[in-house]
Amino acid sequence: MPAPHNPFKAAINKGELQVGCWLGLADAYVAEISASARFDWVCIDGEHSPNDLRSIMAQLQVLKSSGTHAMVRPPVGDTALIKQYLDAGAQSLLIPMVESGAQAQAMVDAVTYPPHGVRGVGSALARASDFSGIADYLTTARDEICLIVQVENRLGMEALGDILAVDGIDGVFIGPADLAADMGYIGQAGAPEVKAAVLHAMERIVGAGKAAGILTLDAELQKDCRALGASFIATEIDVTLFARNMRAAAKDAKSRLNAS
Repeated sequence: MPAPHNPFKAAINKGELQVGCWLGLADAYVAEISASARFDWVCIDGEHSPNDLRSIMAQLQVLKSSGTHAMVRPPVGDTALIKQYLDAGAQSLLIPMVESGAQAQAMVDAVTYPPHGVRGVGSALARASDFSGIADYLTTARDEICLIVQVENRLGMEALGDILAVDGIDGVFIGPADLAADMGYIGQAGAPEVKAAVLHAMERIVGAGKAAGILTLDAELQKDCRALGASFIATEIDVTLFARNMRAAAKDAKSRLNAS
């Protein structure tokens, strides 16, 4: 029996649109509710959210049979962390702040078993192998792991060609917020110069035969990226969605009740 099929990887490699949502509330209950919305994928964020290995694993567990694919973003592209996330059952990883071809290659090595990579062989203990229930996990796991690297500063943009040339990278995700800050437009991800840089990167990624992705709440930028061939686009964030609706609900209630 081989490793479980990764439908997200298959879809983006064919250019099929996958619409996603960011999960930063670090709670399995919220992840389960989010999956019921029928997003194609969600990103469990370990970089800017109070997630740890156990909270991430709990979210992977509730998402497993939901029909919504779980991507995990570690806080940093660290081989030891990647090993733990993969063993916990993550099949799609988003690695932040990749700035060179060499760094991208190191991430490929981290998700690949020896002799072609450096992933630690501990699948007998792992949820990923169904606790040794998948007899040929070691020989089939890599085929179903989706590795996305995140380019989000000028250094990464300058190295984009080298990054795209790395075999084993399934896609490149552009981070507009950090890119904007590094370009001198902190807090202004919608600046024309930033948008132009993002769209140029999308063209290059798709042109190189890789999947292109982005997180943006800007509806026009979402459309523009899709028009250029971006195949995985996150359009919402649970934290901001919850916060703005809670604030609106409180404001509306006070307005109505104070007027009565």
